[in-house]
Amino acid sequence: MQKTAGEIAEILHGRIEGDETVVLNGLAKIEEAGPGDLTFLANPAYELHLYKTRASAAIVADDFKPVDLLPEGLNLLRVENPYTAFTQLMQWAAKKAPIEYGIHPTAVISKEAQVSDQCHIGPMVIIEADVIVGDNCEIHGNAILSANSKIGESTTIHGGVFIGKGTEIGSFCIIQAGAIIGADGFGFAPQSNASFAKIPQLGNVVIEDHCEIGAATTVDRATLGSTRIGQGVKLDNQIQVAHNVSIGQNTVIAAQTGIAGSTSIGANCMIGGQVGFAGHISVADGVKIAAQSGVTKSIKESNSTWQGTPANPIRDYQQQQIELRKLVRNKALERIDQMEKKLNG
Repeated sequence: MQKTAGEIAEILHGRIEGDETVVLNGLAKIEEAGPGDLTFLANPAYELHLYKTRASAAIVADDFKPVDLLPEGLNLLRVENPYTAFTQLMQWAAKKAPIEYGIHPTAVISKEAQVSDQCHIGPMVIIEADVIVGDNCEIHGNAILSANSKIGESTTIHGGVFIGKGTEIGSFCIIQAGAIIGADGFGFAPQSNASFAKIPQLGNVVIEDHCEIGAATTVDRATLGSTRIGQGVKLDNQIQVAHNVSIGQNTVIAAQTGIAGSTSIGANCMIGGQVGFAGHISVADGVKIAAQSGVTKSIKESNSTWQGTPANPIRDYQQQQIELRKLVRNKALERIDQMEKKLNG
């Protein structure tokens, strides 16, 4: 990186408290930073590390007031929001060189496909008939783009990704390694002889602009119509999105969440890890759901927070936990058991 603290302050529109000329060579976690590193303090739980850090500079909030002596040589860079500022700085530091356009000789591309000249197509990529790939896309090794799929401009498809037929992916998206987009949904009709007949999955997947799909995440094609991922949605690794699910714009979902078929999740929601959604329910905009919750019915109240299995409003869940602890602490269940034994005596 090799920027002075003053130059970093200009990038972040912050102000230096200390030596503006100190040279910063890299970014580091507050508890691991060393001389020449720039770190940040956004979570108060990490404040104790600030008084021990060996970093040369730390990004802190404008109103931050130390409660102990800061290490000698530590310079503060004050900004309105340290987490946002450090994220912006990481994005700036991670900017890569322009992609090298070209098609690897081992790639297999149908003559009926429309692939922009301004793309990078990696080794062993397969692009089938009637696929459209926009400008400035990166399609990395062993990716498969099935027939009639469309990839918008400046989208990156990482290695080993499978894109099913008819899938539409917008512009400025990132599909991480091993994701499966547009495989068949789980549809089987029970038969009179106790077997199951496969229901053809004739729909597709639509992923709008500025989305990111995590590694090994699966988004199933719709039975009819579309499974739809709204603009700006961020899906973590190893998430299952079933057929005909819709996810509203700017919703974020953490790893190992499973969403059953035909469920609708609103915009601007925040879903923790390992949450399970039953099928054919809806979740209102702005809802937050704590990790490992089970959502078994529709949530109609916007901007509400839920937890537990089955999920309840978080205050109700917390009250239930308090009452359960009281029962255990007071050995109430043991006394009830003893009373039952006496009555059945």
